[in-house]
Amino acid sequence: MSCNSKCCQAHKPEANADMPEAIVAYINKVKNQPHAESYLIAVLQMIQKHYGYLPNSCLDAVSQMMQIPSAKVTGVATFYHFFTFIPKGKHTISVCLGTACYVKGSGRIVERLRSLLGVSVEGEASKDGLFTLQTARCVGACALAPVMIIDEKVYANVKPDELTKILGNYGYKPPKEG
Repeated sequence: MSCNSKCCQAHKPEANADMPEAIVAYINKVKNQPHAESYLIAVLQMIQKHYGYLPNSCLDAVSQMMQIPSAKVTGVATFYHFFTFIPKGKHTISVCLGTACYVKGSGRIVERLRSLLGVSVEGEASKDGLFTLQTARCVGACALAPVMIIDEKVYANVKPDELTKILGNYGYKPPKEG
């Protein structure tokens, strides 16, 4: 019996239940090639491009479909800094923690952003999925310290009390009090 994309999952192998059809098709195409494991990074990149991170269920599916031990799949995914296991927000906020920025208050900016966004771990997405907060060692804009970058827009001389307004430009809505 053949299935279309709206068919129940019962006719699809369990391993690929969470995988986008294009990625499953690619895996099916390459898994019988000589040195099929050499396609693993490309498969992981496709998954991350689709989801924004690498879900554990997809790593398990890749292991099963490509017949590569799960320890090897996870090992490759954790070895390369490019891959992430944490969902990312729609917008990425980078705060410079270089010496000039730190001296001028970037540490307070990071703490205020953590409070506003409800994140505690670097790289964690806000609960609304809008923002991911990360820090940078230096962005090379010391004369503009402290510096914050949202996506590719640079904000100079940032003060903690300006953050709500800046984030509002990206869809942030402060929680209602009371």
